[in-house]
Amino acid sequence: MKKIILGLLFIGLVFFTGYLYNLGQRPDREYPSFSLHPEKKAATVHDSIPLRDVVLSGNNWDGVITIFDPSTYQVIKKISAIPDREERFEEIYSGLKRRLSAGFIREFIGEGNDQLVDDMFTSSDGRYIYASRPSFADVVAIDVNSGQIVWRTPVEGIRSDHSAISPDGKTFLVSASTARKVHAIDVSTGKIVAGFESGDQPHENTYSEDGEKIYHASIGKVYITSPNLDFLKGDRWFQIVDANTYEVIRRVDMKQKLEEAGFDWIDRAIRPMAITKDEKFAYLQISLFHGFFEYDIENDKITRKLELPIPEENKDLTFGDHLLNSGHHGIALSGDDKNICVAGTMDGYIAIVNRETFEYQTIELSDEPKKAKPYWTTSSKDGTKAYVSISGLDKVSVVDYATAEVVAEVPVGNHPQRVRNGQLRLK
Repeated sequence: MKKIILGLLFIGLVFFTGYLYNLGQRPDREYPSFSLHPEKKAATVHDSIPLRDVVLSGNNWDGVITIFDPSTYQVIKKISAIPDREERFEEIYSGLKRRLSAGFIREFIGEGNDQLVDDMFTSSDGRYIYASRPSFADVVAIDVNSGQIVWRTPVEGIRSDHSAISPDGKTFLVSASTARKVHAIDVSTGKIVAGFESGDQPHENTYSEDGEKIYHASIGKVYITSPNLDFLKGDRWFQIVDANTYEVIRRVDMKQKLEEAGFDWIDRAIRPMAITKDEKFAYLQISLFHGFFEYDIENDKITRKLELPIPEENKDLTFGDHLLNSGHHGIALSGDDKNICVAGTMDGYIAIVNRETFEYQTIELSDEPKKAKPYWTTSSKDGTKAYVSISGLDKVSVVDYATAEVVAEVPVGNHPQRVRNGQLRLK
């Protein structure tokens, strides 16, 4: 018996060693390349070149940022978010710890792909794009005309994630996923100048309209799927943070609030959120839930919930079938706060919801619910439309809030995630 046990342990060790070896290997794949133009660097872009309204789509699996026009929906330009990729990959694969952590991110977070651009915002002068790059565990400032990296800032831990930029354009927030922190970066220097503590896997960051507060959520270890292992997922909190001092004003365990409201749910992690302009209400997507909850910020309580439809093909969907614990991932309010756009990630549709009545219309995106995978939604600058990244079909759908119809589709890159409004000076 002892020999049998030792034999099984040896076989297990061999398989585990092989697994780690494969996990730590760099995939053999090519990425889109774009020429660099040093002669067009920011110093040569005169203020007389007007700022142009643009929309950015971060295509996470090929490391490309697609820039398109918000009126014509024509693609203006594509730039690489990873012009330094060979240097970064060499850095990753020169050490065992980094190569294993990169492999873990690739296999368990990126569905077999390195995560190369997650979130991005334009600079107030329109010369740069600031982008978080999860697999490279950093934030970079990219000169939008030359394509060069101007500064690079590694985050603590092994992965960077969701970001935000202050209304005055001076501070870039980025979640350091494995460090339980959010860094505040001075965009003029690329230096980390402040930040605040979070829970496990800090995620969403949203500034208030006046820039005085930050609304933040941590999502826990989303690669753990079973609610029976909830205790392993870690701290998952909703936080309101003073944007000047970075002191946490309020920290909420949303499961407790759900239970108090009689809406008990199996998870407590807030995914994307949408905050009304008056900061009285937040609309929260919770892990594994197909729909959202309304949270009264002033009175610190959950007030309503909306369960959105689950297609017949998804009736037997297990928790493990959900993408990183996401039921729905992506929510935005129209400019007048009257309608809500929901990315029905696992269910393959976009929903437009009347905020007052919770009546809704859905827009089906594909025959198979899990094929389209809508993953984010951002309202247009004028608030009349929503941009929804359809990550499984490599496009951004433009939805009119008034008619609940898709009015345009923009082909972008491999696995679009975050979509952001901005302004650029394009030479």
